[in-house]
This record gives sequence, C-alpha cells and structure tokens, in this order.
Amino acid sequence: MSDDHTKTITERRNFYGRHRGKTLRASQKTYLEEDLEALRPAGTSQADNPDRHVVDPAGFFADGRPLWLEVGFGGGEHLVHMAARYPEVGIIGCEPYVNGVAMLLGKIRAAGVENLCVHPEDVRALFDILPDACIDKAFLNYPDPWPKARHHRRRFVTPNHLLPLARVMKPGAEFRVATDICDYVRQALEEVPVAGFDLVSQSATPWEDWISTRYEQKAIREGRPQHYLTFRRR
Repeated sequence: MSDDHTKTITERRNFYGRHRGKTLRASQKTYLEEDLEALRPAGTSQADNPDRHVVDPAGFFADGRPLWLEVGFGGGEHLVHMAARYPEVGIIGCEPYVNGVAMLLGKIRAAGVENLCVHPEDVRALFDILPDACIDKAFLNYPDPWPKARHHRRRFVTPNHLLPLARVMKPGAEFRVATDICDYVRQALEEVPVAGFDLVSQSATPWEDWISTRYEQKAIREGRPQHYLTFRRR
C-alpha cells in the first residue's frame, strides 16, 4: 500500500450532507433490517474490517465479474435499471443517505436483481480498502451541487474524491457524470482531467442506456438544461 493511500485511510474526514431525512415507512425499516447486511460488499464494513485492510473485490460477486460503481445513487432508479440491463456485471452503489438506501432496497426487491452490492457510507470509505485498478465503469448522476462558491470544495469533482476514484479505476475505464448545474460542468471539465481522465464527450443528450431519474425530472420541470459528460481513465 502506498504512503498516499495510507494517508487517505488515516486522515480525519468531514462529511457534508444529510444522513437521514423524513421518518422511514414501516416497509422501509423492514428492508433495512432484513436486506441491507446481505447486500453489503464483503469485508467493507467497519465491523468486518476494523483495520481497513485492502479487500479483494472478486469476492463481492461469486464469479469475479466486471465491477461498476455508482457514487450517490439517490433513490436507486439508475442503479437498479443498470443492474437489470447488464446482469453480467456486478454493480456497487454507494450512498450514506439512509432514506435513499431504504428506497433502493425496496426497488431491488421489486426488480429481483441479484448483481448489486450496497455500501451505505461515504464512498471514500470504500476507496480506502479497494485495490488499484479494479473498477471497470463509474457513474456520478446529479450529485449535490453545493451551489455556494465557498462550498465548491465539497463537490465530488475535487481532488479529495477524484484522485482516489482514479486510483481504483482500470486504465480505459469509463466515468460518466450527469448534472443540471452549469458550474458543476465547469468544475468537472477543470478537475476531472487533472485527476487522470480524458474527456470523451459532452452532450445534452443522455447515453443510450440511460434512465431518467427523479432528479433529472425535477431539473426538466424547473427548466435547467441537462449535461452528460463521459470521461475515460488514462
């Protein structure tokens, strides 16, 4: 393990954002109680891996299939859609917002998909214990915009997040970013290439396998243009 990786693990982090929202429905509490632990990637929780040793992601899914990552899956629409469309891959969804996790678990039950893992924490905690070059594709869909200038450092498209992401992605792996915030696009175009990615495309039209999420629908209702960026890990 590199010194930089060790430093990432040991440094004290701030988390900005909500962990909880409205009171969960009884069914959502049931999903969390009955389904969540079985869907966590093996060896990634603090209880299972208190010393934060690097894990072998081949153990997340029995057959060592290609591994995709969605950062901040919101209500889980895109995550479940992609899992159903690509049953041959394994997808990890990271989301510290408990209400979003509960929503996802309900969608997983309804869809019956079996190629998903759920990491209900800050994605940086997962980056800490993943080995280099293990992720084949990553998604960042409608992330928190942190619109105030003094909060831009909290955005995902900053070195604090992008450098660990680049480390765990394979050379040639695709990183997709969807947002309705023009200034987020500006920052992504500035910061993502510096972290080790090349811009492949920038469009107002989504990817062919995209599913519209509630966040995108809100942006459309409020008249904000959508932006779909594709990067590739060098």
